[in-house]
Amino acid sequence: MTHPVGNREQWLKARLELLRAEKELTRRSDELAHRRRELPWVRIDQDYHFDANPGKVSLTDLFCGCSQLLVYHFMFGPTWTQGCPSCSAIADGFDGIAVHLENHDVAFAAVSRAPLSKLLAYRKRMGWRFPWVSSADGRFNFDFNVSFTEEEQRDGTIEYNYARGAHAMDQVQEPHPIVAAIAKGVGTDAATYGRDRPGMSAFIQQDGAVFHTYSSYARGLDPIWNMYQWLDRAPLGRNEQGIWWKRRDEYGADRAEGVA
Repeated sequence: MTHPVGNREQWLKARLELLRAEKELTRRSDELAHRRRELPWVRIDQDYHFDANPGKVSLTDLFCGCSQLLVYHFMFGPTWTQGCPSCSAIADGFDGIAVHLENHDVAFAAVSRAPLSKLLAYRKRMGWRFPWVSSADGRFNFDFNVSFTEEEQRDGTIEYNYARGAHAMDQVQEPHPIVAAIAKGVGTDAATYGRDRPGMSAFIQQDGAVFHTYSSYARGLDPIWNMYQWLDRAPLGRNEQGIWWKRRDEYGADRAEGVA
């Protein structure tokens, strides 16, 4: 064993020191949440429409009578055979919260470019309940910087996570083995896979207008990927080498069922 071992008094002293740091982080997190709310709102004049279970719906319809809307940009491209495993792991964590949010004046929906039939079939397979709509060939994903054209990729003009050129074609022609494996797992190639990215966006409806208030991407999604919040408190932390997670129905039966 290489990890330090001590008695209860030593542990408590170290834990109290850590507690002070944790409380400071909590206060800092509260400050950042306040700064998010202080961002200027941007009015949306584009008439976005989505394919939903009841038929065509507008962005306003996604509010479902609430004044606020949270959207998760779920990676599921039009030609893919299944959703991104990372987005699927995140969805396992937020499935079930929609009813709580809606009872606090906040609607929730996931949005992807894949046809609605694929989304609903995959949702049924995963056992999820959250609202999921398709942006199909609309501009929504592109305007909120989670989908990109082949030309943008080739020219290096992709803007993702507030940076330009991070996903140019020369970076996907010889992709990292992990990226290539994930792309193959969703039924596509690395270049096509790289034209859809994850993110979340927030909106508010006021005086008959809809405003964009916030978006976050990449590692900015860590706080809503709640398995990591639990792992960060486990004895060995994240303790990962590459992509270790799978879709919930792809683990071994004994591990998936647990002991209960």
